[in-house]
Amino acid sequence: MVSTWLGSCAPRPTTAPTVQSSTAVTGVSFYPHEVGLSWSYLPEGEPNSAAPYTVQARGATLYGAQPVQATQLTGRGADQTWFRSYSAAGVLLHGLRKPGVNVRLEPAWLEYPAEGAWKVGLTWQGQSQVTLSGDDGKAQAQGTLTYSYAVQERRRVQTPAGAFDVWVVTRQITDTVGGLFPATQQLWFTPFVGEVRSPEGLLLIGRNFSPRPGSQP
Repeated sequence: MVSTWLGSCAPRPTTAPTVQSSTAVTGVSFYPHEVGLSWSYLPEGEPNSAAPYTVQARGATLYGAQPVQATQLTGRGADQTWFRSYSAAGVLLHGLRKPGVNVRLEPAWLEYPAEGAWKVGLTWQGQSQVTLSGDDGKAQAQGTLTYSYAVQERRRVQTPAGAFDVWVVTRQITDTVGGLFPATQQLWFTPFVGEVRSPEGLLLIGRNFSPRPGSQP
């Protein structure tokens, strides 16, 4: 994320290559999370020659006692992992972690709705209790996070990674623990591809899996 979280990591040069769309991956989900999948991103407006952020699906793990799927972002000094679960009801974010800080969300935050729910005008919202803790597991702060999403439109966009039909979603967040996330951001989502534009303004520039037959380029 390019937010309070990534913003606290001092950028540094990296030689990590841009992910190329070259590996055929069968059975990629509507919300891609299969282990081995990888995406590369740049902050919107930066040249393709800039050092990218890389997002990788790390696979199944436990977050506390909760079975989850881990996704890790690295690059420019950042190192952040999200812990999510996927079901017919959508995508739930249970927490996230970077060195020295863990953020637990109870109940889990609904990041994405059920696959069949997508339509222009769709909204969803919720509230989670937030607990911030250190590597020792001791709580450092607690509060409340409230979120809401609205699907604004579906449109065709051109990106360094190709052209995509995206759902344009506005996300709004407030919390009582110091503004962990940007208050209002826009994201672009494409089924079987993932976030073409993240809520923090990261634009997709490549991925390591080929498109599913009949889906996006």
